[in-house]
Amino acid sequence: MASETTLLIFGASGDLTSRLLLPAIGQLLRREPDRKLALHGAGSDDWSQEKWQQTVQTSFGSSDAADQVSRVDGTTYTKADVTDKAALSALVKGVQGRLVIYFALPPAVAVAACEVLREVDLPENTVLALEKPFGSDESSARDLNTLLLQLVPEERIFRVDHFLGRSTLLNVLGVRFANRLVEPVWSADHVQSVLVRYDEALALENRARYYDKAGAMIDMIQSHLLQVLAVLAMEQPHDLDELDLRDAMAAALRATRIWDDNPVRSSRRARYTTGRIGTKSDGRDVPSYVDEDGVDPSHDTETLAEITCEVHTARWAGVPFTLRSGKAMKGRRAEIVVTFKPVRHIPEGLTGRPADGGILRFVLGPDQIDLELNVNGADDPFALRRDVLSSKLGKGTLLAYTEVLSEILDGDVALSVRADAAEQCWRIIQPVRDAWARGDVPMDEYPAGSRGPSDWPSSTRS
Repeated sequence: MASETTLLIFGASGDLTSRLLLPAIGQLLRREPDRKLALHGAGSDDWSQEKWQQTVQTSFGSSDAADQVSRVDGTTYTKADVTDKAALSALVKGVQGRLVIYFALPPAVAVAACEVLREVDLPENTVLALEKPFGSDESSARDLNTLLLQLVPEERIFRVDHFLGRSTLLNVLGVRFANRLVEPVWSADHVQSVLVRYDEALALENRARYYDKAGAMIDMIQSHLLQVLAVLAMEQPHDLDELDLRDAMAAALRATRIWDDNPVRSSRRARYTTGRIGTKSDGRDVPSYVDEDGVDPSHDTETLAEITCEVHTARWAGVPFTLRSGKAMKGRRAEIVVTFKPVRHIPEGLTGRPADGGILRFVLGPDQIDLELNVNGADDPFALRRDVLSSKLGKGTLLAYTEVLSEILDGDVALSVRADAAEQCWRIIQPVRDAWARGDVPMDEYPAGSRGPSDWPSSTRS
């Protein structure tokens, strides 16, 4: 059992804390009732202790929430400017045991707070946990990493990517490395293409302040989906500790580049226009993105982005990895699709020629694994048809942030983004950002509630 830990949340009165962090803490305490935790919040809002206590209890969201709050070894709230040296010194003074500082702040404010922390005496074994994006390009990510290393060593820096805590993504490791049917064919010799897709029916949902500066590329592809690619493409690590696992993922990212080094042909972008998400009787009308509250049309922000990459290694050279994410889509499609090459020869007498040699699909939330096979039988025993073997894994017992917070509180950074990986993710997408900034890639449009622009390839629209 972990020793007592103090979790200090900067930005405690913000949406991220109440919507994601506190519910995860509540679930973690239900799962590990003997865990020793002191919880303190600091924010810019003038909250009373009673309001903070009520926020914590409501966010814990269970019938025994009050009991859970009482088991936390003190939970307090302080109104504070976390970019002020005196305020920061007062917040960390006297902390017993391990201190975890969670920056639930806008990126610029988090950086400013870290700069001030250089002048503050931090308790021994302090852990820093930061939300994406980590910088705004490769150079700023490198500067941020340099700054963080002035505060604590790399093994005590947790760059949060909650996708790395998802049960389905972790299941990829088991499927890849523990199955004789899969492990030998996980390479360019047998794989035709890989698609990582995260489309959601949600539109902007009052996130213009952040999203209109980020867009789908930075919000999803630069961070989450490139981490998924790293898990899919990495070589087998010796074990899953923070050194071997993150070495393997970083090596895969270093080998990744835009397909054919051509960001114009290998990227697409689009923005939703007015439409309806859902059915006529059970749906909602959505305005065009440029008409959403808080959006500045001059930012030319995309709500659907797609890039194709190649992992330039002996294992993967020649296999396109397509990463795609969009908002205001017809429905939620969160999946990893591994398509295998057609077999070399089909005996005469079997009718039909499949376009591929089968598909392995990982579906995220509710979790499921599908294996699409070419089989024969039914009405015509010699006619090939498609059938699917499915394993429903359910919704998972843990919230995405619960596993992440457990690792943070225990000081295990294995499921964190390492400094070099964060920099590589920016390096990979920079040619696309430059091409888009020059206007070399057109901004397509799609009606909200659709599968995307009608002239995009059907392989990513289906």
